[in-house]
Order: sequence, then structure tokens, then C-alpha cells
Amino acid sequence: MQIDSGFTFVLFGGTGDLSMRKILPALYEAHRAGMLSEHGKIVAVARHAADRDGYIEWVNSNVKTYVSKGGLDENVWQRFLERIAYVKLDLGKPEDFALLRDALDGHAGTRVFYLATGPSLFVPICRALASVGLNENARIVLEKPLGYDLRSSNAINDAVGEIFAEDQIYRIDHYLGKEPVQNLLALRFGNALFEPLWRREWVESIQITIAEELGVEARGDFYDNTGALRDMVQNHLLQLLSIVAMEPPHSMDSDSVRDEKLRVLRALKPIDTRDISKIAVRGQYHSGVIKGTSVPAYATEHGVKPQSATETFVALKVEIENWRWAGVPFFLRTGKRLAERVAEIVVNFRPVPHSALGAPALRPGANRLVIRLQPNESIRLYCLAKQPGEGMNLSSVHLDLAFDQFFKEGQMEAYQRLLLDVINGRLALFVRRDEQEAAWRWVEPILNEWAASNKPPKPYAAGTWGPAAASAMLAQHGTCWLEEEN
Repeated sequence: MQIDSGFTFVLFGGTGDLSMRKILPALYEAHRAGMLSEHGKIVAVARHAADRDGYIEWVNSNVKTYVSKGGLDENVWQRFLERIAYVKLDLGKPEDFALLRDALDGHAGTRVFYLATGPSLFVPICRALASVGLNENARIVLEKPLGYDLRSSNAINDAVGEIFAEDQIYRIDHYLGKEPVQNLLALRFGNALFEPLWRREWVESIQITIAEELGVEARGDFYDNTGALRDMVQNHLLQLLSIVAMEPPHSMDSDSVRDEKLRVLRALKPIDTRDISKIAVRGQYHSGVIKGTSVPAYATEHGVKPQSATETFVALKVEIENWRWAGVPFFLRTGKRLAERVAEIVVNFRPVPHSALGAPALRPGANRLVIRLQPNESIRLYCLAKQPGEGMNLSSVHLDLAFDQFFKEGQMEAYQRLLLDVINGRLALFVRRDEQEAAWRWVEPILNEWAASNKPPKPYAAGTWGPAAASAMLAQHGTCWLEEEN
């Protein structure tokens, strides 16, 4: 699939961790698959390498290990490297951007500026680009976090919006590019089987979990000023929630999809600060064991304040006040140093109203749909069936769609899909400003209450599923987290 006659992809933060692990490998995979125009160029911008030779040496040393799970084709890799140019530039010196303008002179096609930098640099970079005329007919990609709260997010959006039009701005959330999230849309809106069931009459509860085994690693300074609510809930989890709960769009164009997501975010039941302790659990990991290895407590991680009250775990009960979802609890959960690395959506259907077949048919979650986003992407539908043999004994069985087995050509990684969408001008999988504002507006009462509270986060041992209070919150609704997958 040839997606464009030409492009110039300018990567700010070209020697950063995100560029090394995600962006350059994704561009390589698109190149290897023949999805990039042969006229497309990649221009890395950084200040660590002295010249292009030094930068290519860095790419060879650091990026190779993250590309091609099936093995690296050296000839393809060398042709990919030929696409890469390098500009040594100090982002703190706006006058240096004339060097970038001169380097881009003569490069035809769409211009994409990807800001793989800290958010404090977003506005200075955009202003410097505008000062040399590079904002015209270009696209800008902003990584999260976009602000610390609603006010700072609006400040960044206002400043960037003075330089780039809204349809030039691509606020990236890589979970929206994952194959199962795309398949969730196909499942709901491409099949008559599920959509009639996707409502309060048939759905008892929905769980969305993003769990990590890793701690803060080398990001202690950043994370201690951010926390799980800002880092994961305000963006990833609420975006997934909006896709799960959205109404069918009239088409799959960018504004139709994002309009429906926005309606969900605006329909979230407002937070009453008096109820926060009932609908929100925050935790912080202590020392523990993960896969047989002892790991330290969060408070002892490098860059973390010893008496830090920053949360590394959040569980929330969310309600949507509209006709489709009124009364259905949505349970969101995310955390670091949990028992397993997993991201999944669990739709628990209501049990039958009366069972002549015994208790299993009345058990919550006996019928459920599990959409796993990572590590193994799949969709699994659970139901009950009779066990072989004498008597009417029921057992759980499932229908399984494992994408890596069903589609032999392999899956596209999230960043690869999203980068191709940027180059091709497709906005549907990127977050619009009004979506972002609605998400910040909803989480702010929780942020403010926790900041004002003297209560520390609830402790949990690393390698577990978080504080017991998170399980107790679901138990009040007669359900539990899905924590084991057969």
C-alpha cells in the first residue's frame, strides 16, 4: 500500500528513549513492508550526535534490537538508513531552527513534525518552527502528557493552536492504534450479533485494566510529579472507555468517530468530592517479588521523594449518564508492579433471569467478552456448556479469535499504524482538543481531593493486584476483577 507520493518526517528528540524503542522501529517496519513512499525522508533532530555519521552509528547501536521480531534483513535496514538525515540543533536556541529550515529545503511532500520531547518544549518548538515558516501546510504530533491539569493543558493547546490549525494537530495515544481496539469497532459496528446486546439491558458491568509489571524504572523524577491518574487514566483508560461505550458513528471519518467519543466523555457522571473515597482507590507499591525477583518499594526508587504520596495504582468506578449505559458500572484499573502485564477490556453480560440448570448459569460473568490488548492480542467470548458425561453439569467454554493465528500476514504495531495515519492525514485515531478537555475536567475533582488529602495512598505489595480496597469496591456490586485467563 503506497500511502503518499512523498513526505518528510522530522523527529524531535531523535536520540530519546521513545524514538529508540518505538518511533524509529515503527518507521522501519513500515519501510520494510513497502508502506512508505520511496521519496519519503526522515530527519532526526537532536544535539547529542555531532553529525549524520554519529547519529547513524547511534541508530545502529541502539535501535536495531527493537526492530523485526522475525529477524533483521540487513539490506532492507541499510536502505532504511539511507532515508535518514540528521540536524544537530539546540532546542533552547530558536535561531538554530534556520538550520532545520535550510536542511528541509528541497524536500517535497507532506511535512510531519513529531515532538518526542517533554511537554515543556512543545510550545517553544512550535513557536520556533513558525518563526522560520515551517508551520505552514505541516502536521504536528504531540506526545503525552499534554499538561499537568486542565489549566496547563489549555495553555499548551492555546499556544499550539495559535500556530497550527486543529486539523494539523495530532495528539497521539498509542492505545488507540492497537489492533484489538480497531477490532472492537469492527466487532460492534460490523456485526448484527453484538450491537443489540451492547447496552444496559444485557451488560452487567465492564472492566478496563492496564496493568504493568515494571516500576518507574529511570523515570522516577517524572513519575513522582505525575502519578497514575494523570499518566494513564486521563488519557489511555478514558479513551478506551469512550470507544467501548460510544454510539455507532454515521461513518468512520475522523470527526464522526471523535464526536461520538466526546459524547461519552461529556456523559460521565460528575464526581462528587464527598463520594471519592467510595468510587476511587489510590495505591502505592511497597517492596515485593515479581517472577521470583525481589523489587524495591516505590519510595526507594531513584528520583522519588522518600515520603512521596504519589499513586502508582488507581481503581475507579465510573458511570455514564445516558440511555444506553445508565446504571452500568464501568470499573477502570491501572498500576505499576502488579502481578502481570496485561491490558484488557472485560464485558460482563447479565446472567439469565432464571436457570433450570443450576447455579453456574446465574453466576456473574458466566457470559463475558474479553478483549485483550496485550501481551497477546485476542478476543474471547465465554459461555456455558454441558460437560460430557452423566448429568447436566455446566462448565465454562470459550470461542477464541487469536489474531496471530487467524491472520497469517502478521499484525501492525500501534505506532506503525498511527505514524502512517499522520503521514496520510487521517485524524480518527488521534485525540481532539475537546475530548482532552472533557477528560481533564472529569478527573480534576479526584486530583484536587487527593492533593488536599492528608491520607497516604493504600499500600500494596509489588507482584500483587493492588490494594484490597480495589477488590472490595467491586465486591459491593457483586462482582470481581478478572485476574486469571484460562
